[in-house]
Amino acid sequence: MSPIQASAPSEPPDMAGAVFGRSADGMPVALVADKAYAMMPGREAKHYLACGWRIARRMAEWTRADFYGHGGDLADEAAFRAKVLEQAEHHREKQQLARREIPGGAHTLWGWSQGGTVYAEGVTAHSTARHGGFKLSSARNRKVHPMLRAVGGWYEEDECWAIVAITFPHLFTALERRHAERTIKDSWPDAWETIVGTILGPGESRTKDQRAFETEHAADWIVVSAITSAQQNGFVECIATPGGKRGAGTEERRFLVPTDEYHIGRFGFVIDPDRHAVYDGPTSFVGWQGRGSP
Repeated sequence: MSPIQASAPSEPPDMAGAVFGRSADGMPVALVADKAYAMMPGREAKHYLACGWRIARRMAEWTRADFYGHGGDLADEAAFRAKVLEQAEHHREKQQLARREIPGGAHTLWGWSQGGTVYAEGVTAHSTARHGGFKLSSARNRKVHPMLRAVGGWYEEDECWAIVAITFPHLFTALERRHAERTIKDSWPDAWETIVGTILGPGESRTKDQRAFETEHAADWIVVSAITSAQQNGFVECIATPGGKRGAGTEERRFLVPTDEYHIGRFGFVIDPDRHAVYDGPTSFVGWQGRGSP
């Protein structure tokens, strides 16, 4: 009997192919093909999505120790079910695509391939010991928009894979296409706006939001390093520079910020000169010791 057959469901399969149940310790759990999911309890009464693989026991015998990772926060059990059903649909669509596995041995931009997946002729994803990504043939690479095209046709797996996905959407699942669209908007907003013919507003692109933040606070002191102060109880000692710039010749100042106020935010903590005083006392920064006053 296979491991998946041994993992008998606690409930009948969902129409989308997902099986839901409860673990030995009462967690909502689910199974999609050979991948397991759990609504894992976290801190402050919150929950998050965790994964498992080929758990060779019944769902009612699964425990927290069978799961790993953090697949994002979950508001409630309905959100958990929605995430699992999304994965079930993703799995179903992958089965319908003509992808095939190939052995390793090919030389890639990231070292020797340990194995690959052919999505279509001229579109191959490689995995290596260090990294991985896609290799497009010359003919395929010419179809990539010039603003996104990589010389040589290599597209790494962290972000650049999304360029392949939006160029050849029929080779990817709906979930992969959604992730790819989000990645392009976040990392290459100018290319997205040119290709799609639209303007991304606030909150629609991480890169555009960061540009706006940097423009708005170009003359403000932005924290570039922080440490809990060992000399001033209840404060965070901060090193800040104008506009958050770094490098030789950049002016630096130290500030004390109350611990309960120090929340970094998406792009950095902005010093409020009316609330956060310049600090010239004993420091917790080893590299600052002996440098004198700002």
